[in-house]
Amino acid sequence: MKPQAMVLSRGLFLILAAAACSKGGVGPNPAAPIVTAGRDSTLPAGTSYTLAAAFADSTSNSSPWSYQVAWGDGASSNGTKSSVSPITATHLYGAEGSYKVTVTVTNARNETGTGSLTVAATAPVILAAGDIGDCARTSDDSTGKLLDNLSGVVMPLGDIAYVNGTPTEFANCFGAAWGRVKARMHPVPGNHDYYCNATSGLAGCTSPAAGYFGYFGSAAGDPTKGYYDFTLGKWLVIVINTGTEHIADYAVGSPQEVWLKSELASHTEPCIVAMWHHPRFTTITGRPPIRPEVQPLWDDLYQAGATLVLNGHDHVYQRFAPQKPDGTADPAFGIRQLTVGTGGGEGLYSFDSIPAGSNLQVRDNRTFGVLQLTLRDGGYDWNFIPAHGFGTFTDSGSGSCHGKP
Repeated sequence: MKPQAMVLSRGLFLILAAAACSKGGVGPNPAAPIVTAGRDSTLPAGTSYTLAAAFADSTSNSSPWSYQVAWGDGASSNGTKSSVSPITATHLYGAEGSYKVTVTVTNARNETGTGSLTVAATAPVILAAGDIGDCARTSDDSTGKLLDNLSGVVMPLGDIAYVNGTPTEFANCFGAAWGRVKARMHPVPGNHDYYCNATSGLAGCTSPAAGYFGYFGSAAGDPTKGYYDFTLGKWLVIVINTGTEHIADYAVGSPQEVWLKSELASHTEPCIVAMWHHPRFTTITGRPPIRPEVQPLWDDLYQAGATLVLNGHDHVYQRFAPQKPDGTADPAFGIRQLTVGTGGGEGLYSFDSIPAGSNLQVRDNRTFGVLQLTLRDGGYDWNFIPAHGFGTFTDSGSGSCHGKP
């Protein structure tokens, strides 16, 4: 083609393009937002999942952007962005399952992009130990470090901040050792936590267990009660308050005991684990092998078909075979007690001889550590994990849930 013809052709193209624009013609649609939801994740049910998604948008004048996160369990979260920046949100999966999380971003031009990932929620896990924060020791720091690398709901089993459960001791002693995982805690009150009260004369102790309830807030339940419950997967988790050490507070007919019976009757979860500070059964020196004042709690739980009881108070680890409230072995319908007073506070206690007829299976008083309890559908697995530098004892096993006797 001659140069003159090429110029004429090019000119004709420009004229035609201009004509198209003058008649309202448009080019191709601008690209929609590109959404990167993130990597697939696995975590125990009952713990929070944190989404960190990103998006990009190459078109101009696209701000603001609206977004929606569909969590895959029927719940969703929404928000807006005035600039291209990360999308973060948290969600708690209450049951085991595989959940598709979809992130949808829509710009001001009403153009939409999506991205997705999968969250696998496995069997819930509880991480438990009692008798913990102690500014005079480092064993509590060591048990706290275990939690940094373990997923699950953290449940301190009472006597959480030594010596008197003051706000200062909670902040400086317990907080320094275990406070990094405070966001996933459901606490159990102990007697030392109630040493902080209006008559103690201790700084900040203006009400019963003021340091405890002030530190944990709503996670500790109603401060006038200190007992509460929640569900984890197929399990009902019950927190009972014996920390007041007022027997009338958990005797038959007390508001707490009436509440316990009502909760047991109204829930349909096939598995039940209850937690409070003072154990029914023990083999340590200086304490009766069977604590009479908590029998009403055991009676109610046994009749409801409860599976497990976790306690602190005795600074040792003890595992008992399933038994009735009176201590009679009952492999079919009995409750297994696990005492885990090994959180690192004060020292470990000495053992007495094992009384005749005791259903004790395992005990240790040389190791600080944390109990990892996996709550499967229809059963459970336990694993006692020793704190580095503070003993080497371990204990693990499995059990099954059961119905009412």
